[in-house]
Amino acid sequence: MKVTKQDIDTVASLSRLNIHDDEVEGVMEQLDKFLTYVDNLKAVDTTDIEPTTYALKMQNVFRVDEVKPSLPRDAALSNASLQEDGYFKVPRVLEA
Repeated sequence: MKVTKQDIDTVASLSRLNIHDDEVEGVMEQLDKFLTYVDNLKAVDTTDIEPTTYALKMQNVFRVDEVKPSLPRDAALSNASLQEDGYFKVPRVLEA
């Protein structure tokens, strides 16, 4: 695919890029190479390939959810700087 200066100007305008005149030739060459590569990918036969979101198979890495005894309230509150009625007390974050 041949990229023109008009294509570069249009893309630069749409993407709010400021491409100087001395950079246009280099950008045209890079964009042309990229689009040629994408055209090559179109030639790959993908008829028997399942669509996928990830390159690797996804698997659940979480542990089994098991009920276990929790930390006793007194032990949890033992290092709290402030506590009230068996709960952690924290400074007010929102103003009333």
